[in-house]
Amino acid sequence: MIEKKTAAKKAVKKVKDSAVQQNGEAKASGRKPKVNKFGRGKKYLAVLPKVDKNKFYPADEALKLAQATSPSKFDATVEMHIQMGLDPKKPEQNIRGTVAMPAGTGRTQKILVLAEEADAKKAKEAGADYVGLEDMIKKIQDGWLDFDLVIATPTVMPQVGKLGQTLGTKGLMPNPKSGTVTPDVAKAVEEFKKGKVEFRLDKDSIIHLGFGKVSFKAEDLLANFKIIMDAIKAAKPSSAKGTYIKRMSIATTMGPGIKIDLNTI
Repeated sequence: MIEKKTAAKKAVKKVKDSAVQQNGEAKASGRKPKVNKFGRGKKYLAVLPKVDKNKFYPADEALKLAQATSPSKFDATVEMHIQMGLDPKKPEQNIRGTVAMPAGTGRTQKILVLAEEADAKKAKEAGADYVGLEDMIKKIQDGWLDFDLVIATPTVMPQVGKLGQTLGTKGLMPNPKSGTVTPDVAKAVEEFKKGKVEFRLDKDSIIHLGFGKVSFKAEDLLANFKIIMDAIKAAKPSSAKGTYIKRMSIATTMGPGIKIDLNTI
């Protein structure tokens, strides 16, 4: 066992040394050095010192810092990652819900509505990107998944159920708790287009959620942050024991993580 570990360490070191040598050669020849999988890009490393990894930041300060440390050229998403003190194996603790963010999300979701003809027409008029039923079900069964959200009427759920394995594994299966199974599909489409988002506990007891863009005003990000946290707190199940929210961090897409002081949320 010791010999295997030693051999593994030598193999990793060899890969690292090779990457360093290749980058050195690239610099000497004027080519752009590659970033190996053991490291980070220059832009990330440039902003990393701005974040104190041992500090727990107040929420408003953390949000401003996240905006200041985004290494991306594009308008990155600001994300929250919350470790919850819940057991996802217990149905009553597997929390999920929706919240309408006052400042929107900064992105437009592609929405698919599965409904009979009359409701499908209303959904399309409300802004749904795709509508249908049997034709869309067949399309999904053939591998099509070019959408971010699925909304369905209660009456068609028996038919939608055949997509359980495909949509369920990707977190796309319509559910009454998330507001995606509803008789008023037009209203649901309008709400999600305006910035309504779903939060849910994953198998590792973590909630991952994007809640705005780097380009947002700091006060708009904070408004979204607060309303999401209020909704998560309100969703606390009566069977939850111990610490409900264990730890939390925020980060931008490809940016460094920033720890949150839970006393400020």
